[in-house]
Amino acid sequence: MSPLVSLITALALLLYLVLTINVSRYRAKYNVPAPQMTGNPDFERVLRVQLNTLEQLVFFLPGLWLFSFYASPLWATGLGVVWLVGRIAYAWGYYQAAKRRVIGFGISSISSLVLLLGSLIGIILSVFYR
Repeated sequence: MSPLVSLITALALLLYLVLTINVSRYRAKYNVPAPQMTGNPDFERVLRVQLNTLEQLVFFLPGLWLFSFYASPLWATGLGVVWLVGRIAYAWGYYQAAKRRVIGFGISSISSLVLLLGSLIGIILSVFYR
Protein backbone atom coordinates (compact mmCIF):
# COMPACT_ATOMS: atom_id res chain seq x y z
CA MET A 1 0.00 0.00 0.00
CA SER A 2 1.41 3.36 -1.05
CA PRO A 3 1.23 6.28 1.38
CA LEU A 4 1.27 8.72 -1.55
CA VAL A 5 -1.65 7.02 -3.27
CA SER A 6 -3.44 6.98 0.09
CA LEU A 7 -2.82 10.74 0.34
CA ILE A 8 -4.29 11.30 -3.13
CA THR A 9 -7.33 9.24 -2.13
CA ALA A 10 -7.81 11.30 1.03
CA LEU A 11 -7.40 14.56 -0.93
CA ALA A 12 -9.95 13.42 -3.52
CA LEU A 13 -12.43 12.66 -0.73
CA LEU A 14 -11.67 16.01 0.92
CA LEU A 15 -12.32 17.78 -2.39
CA TYR A 16 -15.65 15.96 -2.65
CA LEU A 17 -16.54 17.02 0.89
CA VAL A 18 -15.82 20.67 0.06
CA LEU A 19 -17.96 20.45 -3.08
CA THR A 20 -20.78 18.91 -1.02
CA ILE A 21 -20.55 21.72 1.54
CA ASN A 22 -20.73 24.22 -1.32
CA VAL A 23 -24.06 22.70 -2.39
CA SER A 24 -25.44 23.33 1.10
CA ARG A 25 -24.10 26.87 1.11
CA TYR A 26 -25.62 27.64 -2.29
CA ARG A 27 -28.95 26.07 -1.29
CA ALA A 28 -29.15 28.62 1.50
CA LYS A 29 -27.81 31.50 -0.61
CA TYR A 30 -30.32 30.98 -3.44
CA ASN A 31 -33.20 29.66 -1.31
CA VAL A 32 -33.41 26.22 -2.92
CA PRO A 33 -34.80 23.98 -0.15
CA ALA A 34 -34.11 20.24 -0.13
CA PRO A 35 -35.14 18.04 -1.87
CA GLN A 36 -35.53 20.58 -4.67
CA MET A 37 -32.84 20.10 -7.34
CA THR A 38 -33.62 23.05 -9.58
CA GLY A 39 -34.05 26.75 -9.19
CA ASN A 40 -31.34 29.33 -9.54
CA PRO A 41 -28.88 28.48 -12.39
CA ASP A 42 -25.93 29.34 -10.12
CA PHE A 43 -27.13 26.72 -7.63
CA GLU A 44 -27.69 24.17 -10.39
CA ARG A 45 -24.11 24.54 -11.63
CA VAL A 46 -22.74 24.00 -8.10
CA LEU A 47 -24.94 20.93 -7.73
CA ARG A 48 -23.75 19.56 -11.10
CA VAL A 49 -20.12 19.98 -10.02
CA GLN A 50 -20.78 17.92 -6.90
CA LEU A 51 -22.77 15.23 -8.69
CA ASN A 52 -20.34 14.93 -11.60
CA THR A 53 -17.41 14.66 -9.20
CA LEU A 54 -19.20 11.84 -7.38
CA GLU A 55 -19.73 10.11 -10.73
CA GLN A 56 -16.05 10.56 -11.60
CA LEU A 57 -14.84 9.28 -8.20
CA VAL A 58 -16.41 5.90 -8.96
CA PHE A 59 -14.19 5.66 -12.05
CA PHE A 60 -11.09 7.39 -10.66
CA LEU A 61 -10.49 5.68 -7.30
CA PRO A 62 -10.42 2.05 -8.48
CA GLY A 63 -8.28 3.09 -11.44
CA LEU A 64 -5.87 4.90 -9.13
CA TRP A 65 -5.43 1.89 -6.86
CA LEU A 66 -5.25 -0.69 -9.64
CA PHE A 67 -2.65 1.41 -11.48
CA SER A 68 -0.70 1.80 -8.25
CA PHE A 69 -0.65 -1.96 -7.71
CA TYR A 70 -0.09 -3.20 -11.26
CA ALA A 71 1.94 -0.37 -12.78
CA SER A 72 3.55 2.24 -10.51
CA PRO A 73 2.60 3.93 -7.23
CA LEU A 74 4.69 6.97 -8.17
CA TRP A 75 3.02 7.40 -11.55
CA ALA A 76 -0.38 6.75 -9.97
CA THR A 77 0.35 9.57 -7.53
CA GLY A 78 1.30 11.91 -10.37
CA LEU A 79 -1.81 11.06 -12.35
CA GLY A 80 -3.86 11.48 -9.18
CA VAL A 81 -2.47 14.99 -8.73
CA VAL A 82 -3.39 15.76 -12.34
CA TRP A 83 -6.91 14.44 -11.69
CA LEU A 84 -7.26 16.65 -8.61
CA VAL A 85 -6.06 19.72 -10.50
CA GLY A 86 -8.51 18.90 -13.29
CA ARG A 87 -11.41 18.52 -10.85
CA ILE A 88 -10.57 21.83 -9.17
CA ALA A 89 -10.36 23.55 -12.58
CA TYR A 90 -13.65 21.91 -13.55
CA ALA A 91 -15.37 23.17 -10.41
CA TRP A 92 -13.89 26.65 -10.62
CA GLY A 93 -14.85 27.00 -14.28
CA TYR A 94 -18.33 25.52 -13.93
CA TYR A 95 -19.12 27.74 -10.95
CA GLN A 96 -18.59 30.71 -13.27
CA ALA A 97 -20.29 29.43 -16.43
CA ALA A 98 -21.21 26.03 -17.87
CA LYS A 99 -18.98 26.47 -20.92
CA ARG A 100 -15.92 27.04 -18.70
CA ARG A 101 -15.99 23.47 -17.34
CA VAL A 102 -14.55 21.80 -20.44
CA ILE A 103 -10.79 22.12 -19.78
CA GLY A 104 -11.01 20.80 -16.22
CA PHE A 105 -13.29 17.98 -17.30
CA GLY A 106 -10.84 17.03 -20.05
CA ILE A 107 -7.84 17.04 -17.73
CA SER A 108 -9.49 14.83 -15.12
CA SER A 109 -11.06 12.50 -17.71
CA ILE A 110 -7.79 11.93 -19.55
CA SER A 111 -5.94 11.17 -16.31
CA SER A 112 -8.67 8.68 -15.33
CA LEU A 113 -8.46 7.05 -18.74
CA VAL A 114 -4.67 6.72 -18.47
CA LEU A 115 -5.10 5.12 -15.04
CA LEU A 116 -7.61 2.63 -16.43
CA LEU A 117 -5.58 1.74 -19.53
CA GLY A 118 -2.35 1.47 -17.55
CA SER A 119 -4.10 -0.79 -15.06
CA LEU A 120 -5.40 -3.04 -17.80
CA ILE A 121 -1.95 -3.33 -19.37
CA GLY A 122 -0.39 -4.06 -15.98
CA ILE A 123 -3.02 -6.66 -15.14
CA ILE A 124 -2.67 -8.40 -18.50
CA LEU A 125 1.11 -8.45 -18.23
CA SER A 126 0.93 -9.87 -14.73
CA VAL A 127 -1.36 -12.67 -15.94
CA PHE A 128 0.99 -13.72 -18.73
CA TYR A 129 4.38 -12.99 -17.14
CA ARG A 130 4.08 -14.23 -13.58
